[in-house]
Amino acid sequence: MIRGWAAFACAIVAAMAPDGAMARQDIRLETQMFVERVHTDINGRPRRILASADRVAPGDQLILVVNWRNEGSQPVRGLAVTNPVPRGMRLAASDPDVEVSIDGGQRWGRIQDLWLPTPLGGTRRAVPADITHVRWTMADDISPGESGRLSYRATVR
Repeated sequence: MIRGWAAFACAIVAAMAPDGAMARQDIRLETQMFVERVHTDINGRPRRILASADRVAPGDQLILVVNWRNEGSQPVRGLAVTNPVPRGMRLAASDPDVEVSIDGGQRWGRIQDLWLPTPLGGTRRAVPADITHVRWTMADDISPGESGRLSYRATVR
């Protein structure tokens, strides 16, 4: 069993352009992490439930939820929510609105558009196991009091 993933996975950064540090303080972010479990109900049917991710094991399916809210008095423009993918987790990168990085946040794109060098001097397509960071960029202004939720799935390796 692996413990402490919730604290590690909560390292979220909000970066805004051009409003800078003042806007950054106005955005409140909270991350929740759940493990998806499948149990059989009394009628023998499988039921999916979300449980606390205090203890996870290899192969567990995790759901990470990022709740955001503009607590300031001004709209926030260009909000980007970035989350490092903790070591030992493989991201399920199926959301078309999410950008990923395979190099610690230096370059961003869709997983199918990213390539890595190989030891013999060639290149290969990136795969979900290569993802180091995930990012959502909000195209619209975030009004005062506005809130929302972002989520993604990952598997414990």
